[in-house]
Amino acid sequence: MAFTLITAKNRHANLVINDHSIRFVELLRSHPLTIHKWREHDLPPGIISGGKIADYETLSNILEECIEDWKIHKRDLRFLVPDSLVIIRKISVPKDIQDDEMQGYLYLEMGSSIHLPFEDPVFDYFPLKTTEKTKEILLFAAPEKNVLEYANLFATLKLNPVAADISPLSLYRLYDYLGDTSEKEILFTVQFDITSVTIAIFEGTVPYVMRQFPLPFESNKWEIRRGETANEYVYNGNENEMLLQIEDIQKEMNKLMDFYKYSLNNGKKEITLILLNGDHPMLPFIFRELKENSTVPVEILTLKGNARIKTASIPPGHFLALGLALKEVK
Repeated sequence: MAFTLITAKNRHANLVINDHSIRFVELLRSHPLTIHKWREHDLPPGIISGGKIADYETLSNILEECIEDWKIHKRDLRFLVPDSLVIIRKISVPKDIQDDEMQGYLYLEMGSSIHLPFEDPVFDYFPLKTTEKTKEILLFAAPEKNVLEYANLFATLKLNPVAADISPLSLYRLYDYLGDTSEKEILFTVQFDITSVTIAIFEGTVPYVMRQFPLPFESNKWEIRRGETANEYVYNGNENEMLLQIEDIQKEMNKLMDFYKYSLNNGKKEITLILLNGDHPMLPFIFRELKENSTVPVEILTLKGNARIKTASIPPGHFLALGLALKEVK
């Protein structure tokens, strides 16, 4: 197999920003997949809250420092829209709406026949199936104000935003690249981070359901051990409080699996695999708990032992940024 080099001119910066960190991944080559570098900068509480920028000036200053240190000035940029901002909804539209008319139709129907919990959305859609009278589509939407706030911030700092994505798709993209997917699989992905948990249900390559659950984050109970390329997060609070948080999330997961099986599919479809990833320091414990308490097989996402990826030492906290970097890789 020939080496496919990614030159400095076409290397994309891939950024994932959440309430507690900024993470970055850059590829060196796509075949074999080789990661050039990955970096992380922690964010103090209050700069981003629930995915929304709360302190624009401080975030801008930190990002400017990151861009300088990571040498990504003037790069094309891919970024993730924060999970808390994203809505996924299955809707039906008239069958006679043509593909080239769909975007305009959806735009006109926002706020009338299509109701979202925010005004002025940015959106995309994925076609599902056509019946005798309707077309079913999956609508992805987020509030334009918040998405543009990120995009404009990046542009002000001399980055060029060229693509926005959502975290379940980035996670699935990496899972698919590793060659573990099955056409008949109904995948339940769990991104378990220290400030939130995002759950999605995939039928094939399509995320039909997505939910995010915030986790309480008290900075005085966490120690951040800063490394050259990634940070380590250590919880020093009451362990029972953390165990209760994990137990609550497991209950929400079970509710969502039952909702998918019984409410959405009348008992005819059910989850075939739970896929776990995240930056939470108790992820190995969470994995064991899920395996012991679930009738569904559970896997933790790993790069080790996979021949398709040359650099396997990148930490799981950066897997979303790596999945984002795979967006154009075939």
